[in-house]
Amino acid sequence: VQLQASGGGLVQAGGSLRLSCATSGRTFSNYAVAWFRQAPGKEREFVASISARGGTPDYADSVKARFTISRDSAASTVYLQMDSLKPEDTAVYHCAARFYGAPSRWSGDYQNWGQGTQVTVSS
Repeated sequence: VQLQASGGGLVQAGGSLRLSCATSGRTFSNYAVAWFRQAPGKEREFVASISARGGTPDYADSVKARFTISRDSAASTVYLQMDSLKPEDTAVYHCAARFYGAPSRWSGDYQNWGQGTQVTVSS
């Protein structure tokens, strides 16, 4: 499956962005999708995930209650709505797909990755 992340940009603290992960090449309902992020000088970290059928969303504690992950089967796209953004949310955000398995917080479980989209939150 191919994944294309978009929607990043520059926003002030407290603002919102919606990231999109457009997928193609495989049956959309066959894979879980997650978002990860990596800030300069830091390791990649889990942000959120959603199961193949759209249930069981999971969030990192640092984004819980601020970010919402969802998926649109008609568009074969997964979204990450990010509200109340903070400067510490600044990073490159990647989406990733995992086939025939439950969503996971471990990046090694995901077989396909998108190219990433930059999110910058100014204070």
